[in-house]
Amino acid sequence: MGKYDKVYGMTLQKVYPFLIAKAEKKGRTRDEVLTVTSWLTGYSIAEIEKLVDSDITYGDFFLQAPQMNPARHLITGSICGVKLAEIDEPLMQDIRYLDKLVDELAKGKPIDKILKKLT
Repeated sequence: MGKYDKVYGMTLQKVYPFLIAKAEKKGRTRDEVLTVTSWLTGYSIAEIEKLVDSDITYGDFFLQAPQMNPARHLITGSICGVKLAEIDEPLMQDIRYLDKLVDELAKGKPIDKILKKLT
């Protein structure tokens, strides 16, 4: 069993509300979280909303993404004290990219500035 299997096996339905709550606690919106998720994964907002109501696992949500944004590797920084560039598991790195985007929202950065620096 891999060290990240527990994370990969959780349902999106269980995890996604925590991302939204993290942003909303800092005055950001659910729509902004959906927007950065769509930017990262290539899912439409409608597809994300449908998947959040399904049984898809968090790992499969990323593995089945229509088009992971090739600019995602421009996302830098740390999550939980670990530099994104040092995460050697590609799937976990993609998951952490979303965490970082939501963190940037929660820090009050405008969504257009977050995504503009990544294009």
